[in-house]
Amino acid sequence: MSRAFRLGVFIVATLLIFAAGVFWIGKKQLLFSSTYRLEVDFQNVAGLNAGSEVRVGGIHEGTIREIQLPKKPNEKLRIIMDLAGKTRNVIRKDSVATIQSEGLVGDKFVEISFGSENSPSVSNGDTIQGQPPLQLADLINKTNKVLDTTQGAVQNMNDTASNLSSITGKIDQGQGTLGALINSKKIYQNVNAGAAAFQEDMEALKHNFFLRGFFKRRGYESASDLKKNEISQLPKEPSEKTFTYEAKKIFDKPNTAELKDKKTLDDAGKFLQDNKFGLAVVAASTDMKGDSQQDHLLTEARSMVVRDYLVKNFRLEDTRIKTIGLGKSEAAAEGGAVEVLIYPEGARSAQMRRQPQRP
Repeated sequence: MSRAFRLGVFIVATLLIFAAGVFWIGKKQLLFSSTYRLEVDFQNVAGLNAGSEVRVGGIHEGTIREIQLPKKPNEKLRIIMDLAGKTRNVIRKDSVATIQSEGLVGDKFVEISFGSENSPSVSNGDTIQGQPPLQLADLINKTNKVLDTTQGAVQNMNDTASNLSSITGKIDQGQGTLGALINSKKIYQNVNAGAAAFQEDMEALKHNFFLRGFFKRRGYESASDLKKNEISQLPKEPSEKTFTYEAKKIFDKPNTAELKDKKTLDDAGKFLQDNKFGLAVVAASTDMKGDSQQDHLLTEARSMVVRDYLVKNFRLEDTRIKTIGLGKSEAAAEGGAVEVLIYPEGARSAQMRRQPQRP
């Protein structure tokens, strides 16, 4: 094959790639289809940029052409949009434009709602109504206020419980009208019912759509999740095989239990899936920096998250996979580490040996 022929093939391939790129970009920017222009005013565009998507019914049907700053402080920002001509069938004068994002912190885009059937169709250059975007910062501030109020309510309940304890003697003796009233079974039942309702409200708050991501970034939703498969100490016998991972390579941030590079754990998962073993323990530790109590809680969460990944993605007998949070360790690398310790058949943890056998 001559040099000139190879050069020709290279040039043709380059031109084809270039043409495909131009076609893809042109299609995304609606350069090869009939378009018309709409405008909408906002007080704040919440990080929206020129070139962002415009969606109609959740479908990409337009592009942000330009965002204009107001000429006076009392005016609004103006967004100029190019939309595909076919959207005239569903976008009407009473359609509303909103600024949304992919999730809570994803890319911003403009969503335009369908108009009513009796409303006139839009024309090129028309201005439609805009709805102010939901600001994440405002949502977090409101959430903090709710949580602060909840903590105050819990403190008030603790103070009330202390006061009730101080008059237990009078309650038992039934002295006076107040003693008889407090000793009433009906009031006791109402207090218990109120405490149960309060606990249910707290659980509902944790699973609320807007706050769910806030709690899950820690890697768990409650302290009880960490204890489901936890053992009190490692087996005395040495492990048959050990997989060691630096925490900073598999977790998203130094102080969270959210996995970043999950595939790194696959070598341990494949070994457990393909080989017989008696017990596997996911043990997490941190370096000597930071608060000891918080580090212990963090290592419990990290060991639980790694265990959940192995159990969900490989065919394992999950009753043999346990966790332990070791807290601070002088032997741990900077940022901490996670080890998957694999013990031969017959090995059991101290906690497992203490459990009574079922008949």
